Amino acid sequence: MISPQNVLRHELIGLDVLVVRASNPGHAGVSGRVTDETRNTLVILTGRGEKQIPKRFSVFRLRLPDGTTVDVDGSSLETQPERRISMRIR
Repeated sequence: MISPQNVLRHELIGLDVLVVRASNPGHAGVSGRVTDETRNTLVILTGRGEKQIPKRFSVFRLRLPDGTTVDVDGSSLETQPERRISMRIR
């Protein structure tokens, strides 16, 4: 079960997301659903199409399936998704 304590070890695709803070002011406030994830970016499907947001220097607010929200620093997500899921988080 995905929770705020273990969100870094789970799949993010399909979760609703809001970009709370970003180094590019045009990225702050982007919201939608995560459709893809690479080592350095999240791809978010918005009402205006897909936006590719760099993880580094961004803060994402994720809505978990149970309705809880959690803010995640993008630099803590900055690795290949398949490696992040299997690594130990301290």
